[in-house]
Amino acid sequence: MSSESRRLDSVCVYCASSDTAAEEYLSAAAEFGRLLARENVRLVYGGGGVGLMGACARAAHSRGGRVLGVIPHFLTSAERQLATVETVVVGSMHERKMMMFEASDAFAILPGAIGTLEEAIELLSWRRLGLHAKPIVFLNLGGFWEPLFELFEHIVAQGLLPEAFRDTWRSVERVEDILPALRTMPTLAFVGPPGVSEMT
Repeated sequence: MSSESRRLDSVCVYCASSDTAAEEYLSAAAEFGRLLARENVRLVYGGGGVGLMGACARAAHSRGGRVLGVIPHFLTSAERQLATVETVVVGSMHERKMMMFEASDAFAILPGAIGTLEEAIELLSWRRLGLHAKPIVFLNLGGFWEPLFELFEHIVAQGLLPEAFRDTWRSVERVEDILPALRTMPTLAFVGPPGVSEMT
């Protein structure tokens, strides 16, 4: 396990696609986009122009940052695909998630809804199974993700996850702390093997 600073070329951002999100969340997403551009870290995101993901992508692009969007064809209208950034249109949500995963060195999870939650849980599940060792950091702005973290603790307390599961992700409260956390998160790839009962 190493805590040395790692080089990040691309960071995937999972976040809300709703324009009704609180202004503090939209502002945080835009701030992170500008930060990625300043640090010359490519933004990999869901390809839309709405909600937090649109705010993050537009901000990164406006500052000369590198941006890669990945969006399934059926969402190009609903999520208003950004024409100003490099975007790959794929056939399904599965293709979208796999391409985003393969194109990224690390993952930042900003406030979001069901889609963001599903993406975060899949990342943690894959890491639990030893399928990747990429760092995962939640932006817990205003305690947004606290109910999820409490659920994780409940599952660990019930003996359904090992205590080492806590080491597979990090939480920060400020946008400026995301990249440092991603860069210094220990490379712990495997916290299993899981038993059959843990897979249910």
